[in-house]
Amino acid sequence: MTIRSACFLIAVSICLTSCVAPDTHHQVIISIPEQRMALLEDGAPIATYPVSTSKYGTADFPGSYGTPLGDLEIVDKIGESAPSGTVFKDRRRTGEIVSVNSPGRDPIVSRILWLKGKEPQNASAYGRYIYIHGTPEERNIGLPVSYGCIRMRSRDVIEVYDRVGKGAQVTIVDAPLEAFVPSLAPVATRIATAGELLNKLNR
Repeated sequence: MTIRSACFLIAVSICLTSCVAPDTHHQVIISIPEQRMALLEDGAPIATYPVSTSKYGTADFPGSYGTPLGDLEIVDKIGESAPSGTVFKDRRRTGEIVSVNSPGRDPIVSRILWLKGKEPQNASAYGRYIYIHGTPEERNIGLPVSYGCIRMRSRDVIEVYDRVGKGAQVTIVDAPLEAFVPSLAPVATRIATAGELLNKLNR
């Protein structure tokens, strides 16, 4: 093997490694009680979105139709460049595009972020096909009406899809977002909390 060939192979190897490196810069946090998602970049919130989790509450056993809690990760991204409203069945495009709030229609649309659990409490998530995905039923976003997945408006799930990579952590919590992302708390609350901390330090 020539030096030139060896250098080419090394360059290809580096490129492939960088292409599949897990996304450690982004994190998604989803609040069940608030039906809201926060997207973080290097620990700082950059966007929040309304979502819809399960109408059956939180659970992860097969047949529960619940939304799992805990730490998960994005293991697959499906729908690259698909038009908004593109219908997916078994993670494949059907060729149909549905409009927002189409009567009697409730398919998976636009984008799919497939989640895999990282803890015993959500170990079945991948096999249960728990996704973050678009829905045409945008009138119900903000309400718990899904069958386990996390539903989003098409424009929102496309935005999240374009920002996060495979390997990005997704944390689903049964608590307000502010409990995990204090900077999302109202300014008055943050000032009050800071004041309490100063008082404790000065005692």
